[in-house]
Amino acid sequence: MRLQTIHTMSKTIDSPILLSRMAKEYANQDVVSCEQLPLSGSHRRYYRLTLADERTLIGAFNDDIAENKAFFSYTEFFTRQQLPVPQLYVIAPDQQHYLQEDCGRQTLYDLLCAERLEDGSFSPKVLACYEQVVRTLPKLQLSGKEGFDFSVAYPRAAFDRQSMQWDLNYFKYYFLKLVNVPFNEQLLEDDYNRLMDYLLTADSDYFLYRDFQSRNIMVRDDQVFFIDYQGGRKGALQYDLASLLYDGKADMPPAVRTHLLEVYLEALSQHIKVNREEFLSYFQGFVLIRILQAMGTYGYRGYFERKSHFLQSVPYAARNLEGLLDTIDMPIQLPELTRALRAVIASDFVKPYRPSDGLTVQVMSFSFRRALPMDPSGNGGGFVFDCRALPNPGREPQYRAFTGQDDCVIEYLERYPEVQAFKDHTFALVDQSVRKYMERNFDHLMVCFGCTGGQHRSVYFAEQTARHLREMFPDIQVEVRHTARENG
Repeated sequence: MRLQTIHTMSKTIDSPILLSRMAKEYANQDVVSCEQLPLSGSHRRYYRLTLADERTLIGAFNDDIAENKAFFSYTEFFTRQQLPVPQLYVIAPDQQHYLQEDCGRQTLYDLLCAERLEDGSFSPKVLACYEQVVRTLPKLQLSGKEGFDFSVAYPRAAFDRQSMQWDLNYFKYYFLKLVNVPFNEQLLEDDYNRLMDYLLTADSDYFLYRDFQSRNIMVRDDQVFFIDYQGGRKGALQYDLASLLYDGKADMPPAVRTHLLEVYLEALSQHIKVNREEFLSYFQGFVLIRILQAMGTYGYRGYFERKSHFLQSVPYAARNLEGLLDTIDMPIQLPELTRALRAVIASDFVKPYRPSDGLTVQVMSFSFRRALPMDPSGNGGGFVFDCRALPNPGREPQYRAFTGQDDCVIEYLERYPEVQAFKDHTFALVDQSVRKYMERNFDHLMVCFGCTGGQHRSVYFAEQTARHLREMFPDIQVEVRHTARENG
């Protein structure tokens, strides 16, 4: 690979301007447009630069120089190995800006969404691309045994115990705890250690891509290209295959997953001897730790950082997890982890957001003493009504032990004309949205009522609204949650 030296450099120049100047100097022609690409889960920024002759380049900015050095080194090595990665054209002196080949506008996930058949199966074109991917994957992985420089790997040189511990704790603290699934922490740690001890006995002298999933694979002219491998390190073969075949939102049918697993094993066996039984046993363990890592990410990005689109993947990950737990066969037992995962699958944080036909309206009550409810559907929330200006039964000793579902509290609230007026106004607003959502084939709406303690007024209005919606719109699904009660 031949990199061009670029002299244009200034710390005061904005990235799009600097990248455009780099592209002009590299191509010896003007840049006619610079389009920033949508942000993904990382902090890197990418730009599509169009030259005067209509060729395009991808410009990138990343202020994490150590991560960039890993990407530069890996790309140079993979290019020499003739693996399908973007060519690297220019690296700026600051090592934060660089130009690379444009591998097109369509990821494998985009293609899957566009080509998925009505019954959920993969079209022949999509299946052919996946087959191309799993046949190429062993070549990428085995390059780790052929003079690969793992000294630049970032943040770890190997998927070792420390890396596994980070992933498992990510799941524990950013998913299990945030969705209120109870567990015995010591017993869970014991299971974690058993799982790590087992996985660390797998042969781990290969290149591990780390985030090998459909959004990191580009498709151009029916050829696949691998991108975003800068987090790669030394590791086991099974991890990347698990990442691809259990990619949450790809929602891969089990028959397709089985087929692609066989295609991969056939391709791998052309390079090394494969003990099939041993490989598949380890594979299940790496599927498990990969799903937990992904769910930890969804929890952190969605529940904690409030980036709701990450939560769209939770139901798919839970479905994959359920299928895995029903069939898993490893020489170790993980009782506390299995119990916690079964609780996750049964949790209301997962079940309401599984794909379903028609509109689902989720009605919640909550306490303003706690955080506002989050919308795990990924649609960015809905209505939040504040009931605190209304008469409060909680101030009366005789009602404190009751809730908005009890007759005495209902009778108390319905004495007041302002309660009926509040109800009429909220019903009118919600009804209007429900009708529009149904017309536009939307699948989820959240309606929340909050009061001081989340026990009386908010519960009353959530129950009344749910009853009203079931009567007015018999074709929709209505679900009710009282979150203050869940949180104790």
